[in-house]
Amino acid sequence: MAYNSIVVKEFDILVVGSGLAGLTAAYHASKNGSVAIITKSQLDISNSYYAQGGIAVVTDPEDSFESHIQDTLEAGRGLCDLDAVEILVSEGQKCVRQIVELGMQFDQEGGKFFLGLEGGHSRRRILHAGGDATGKGLTCFMLKKVQEQNNITAFEYTTVVDLLIENQICTGVQAFDFVSGNNIVFKSKATIIATGGLSRIYDRSTNPHTATGDGIALAYHAGAKLSDIEFIQFHPSALYIPGEDAFLISEAVRGEGAWLLNQQGERFMQHIHPLAELAPRDVVAYSIYKQLQLNHSDFVYLSLKHLNPELIKKRFSTIYHTLLKYNIDLTTDLLPISPAAHYMVGGIQTDLHGETNIEGLFACGEVASTGVMGANRLASNSLLECLVFGKRAAEKATQGKSVPAGLPEVNIIHVDEENETLFLETKNRIASLMSKKAGIVRSAEKLKEAIEELNSIKNQLPEKIDEYNLLKIKHITDICTLICESALIRTESRGGHIREDYHLEDPAFCVHLIQQKNQTFKFQEIRK
Repeated sequence: MAYNSIVVKEFDILVVGSGLAGLTAAYHASKNGSVAIITKSQLDISNSYYAQGGIAVVTDPEDSFESHIQDTLEAGRGLCDLDAVEILVSEGQKCVRQIVELGMQFDQEGGKFFLGLEGGHSRRRILHAGGDATGKGLTCFMLKKVQEQNNITAFEYTTVVDLLIENQICTGVQAFDFVSGNNIVFKSKATIIATGGLSRIYDRSTNPHTATGDGIALAYHAGAKLSDIEFIQFHPSALYIPGEDAFLISEAVRGEGAWLLNQQGERFMQHIHPLAELAPRDVVAYSIYKQLQLNHSDFVYLSLKHLNPELIKKRFSTIYHTLLKYNIDLTTDLLPISPAAHYMVGGIQTDLHGETNIEGLFACGEVASTGVMGANRLASNSLLECLVFGKRAAEKATQGKSVPAGLPEVNIIHVDEENETLFLETKNRIASLMSKKAGIVRSAEKLKEAIEELNSIKNQLPEKIDEYNLLKIKHITDICTLICESALIRTESRGGHIREDYHLEDPAFCVHLIQQKNQTFKFQEIRK
């Protein structure tokens, strides 16, 4: 499909991505102008959609903002910005109230919200919808709200290939429509990137195949600052079946009392952390990793045998029925699990309104680094961040200047199907490389080897790229190089970044690590 036609479209606001953050931003932005949602697959394919856990929010009279803030700061290992966390927790309560008033239904028991418990939380505060299908419930709810707005137009199977920047101002995006083969120039007052994470750059991941970090690469090449992207969260409990995708077993399962057992059938977490199986994710993932090394095994076990089977079937119906397809009964069998790449903790650096260092360019959701997550995301804060900062980004974005006149110069992109195999082979090679050299545990030696191999892949690409599959290879190699470089600079172990050659946290690294194109890296103080 090598058509050369350029289609030009104008909207007040562009939203790139259709997860919960993107849908939330589009919904709020539509109150003040026309909105385009651009998504490279379908509107309902996103990390948010697959989120099982829930949404952490203070609703219980015995709970408090202070407690939720403290739990978030503790999980973040000293790298959270306090003002961002305070906004998340206090405005989060308002945002959840708003969507409940709009008709969103969370699970209830006896006329009150049923509150779940997850790792790192000091009390029950997790709202669920449909048991273990909260992400799907929330995303579908916001999707319905978006589809009810006449001034929101969705562009499915359309991928953004470049951000249009003039004089340090974002004036829109260039996209490629897979169906027509056309290049589309979208002009706008403001662009909100909500493209989600990048965990599919690893072998084992709980993310959909679309989560390869496009938004981060686009923002980086446009000159946006990235923050803390060495921190990748590996979910401790993803089903391990050779040859199958890593299916997520929600942290809420451990919240209801499931045990982690080693190959000898012994619990091992009580000796490691006072919260045992409910320790923060980085602690649990690393502890499982050590068990795998110790026993030369590919998995440990998750056991629910000691829990009420009827309660488990009702509470985790999605997980229960999915596991039956693998001939595993959640209530009676030992589940083979091992960690899988799950969440990008850092991302495109934004201010408290989601704006980047480029005027008119915003980011929200997993792709953004708002200062909320620190070195390790607290369970179930991610959907809350989508609601709070999606709304904030939209409100600020709609205050933008007028849509710019004139047509910018663009590099026409086409798709050559012959390169699809090359892309898949290269992507798999990089995923294997990242899992081995920049996974749960890193070292200077492994990271340098990874950077060397990534550079050799990059050097085989043409200087000017006008083909989509080659552009994707460039984006993935760039992102992986940036992760490895930041992991190499951070000579300590903290949160989702563990160095086997630097075991301890170093107080000197209680800073954000900022990367920007054509600039040397910088450290930035935490806002306390």
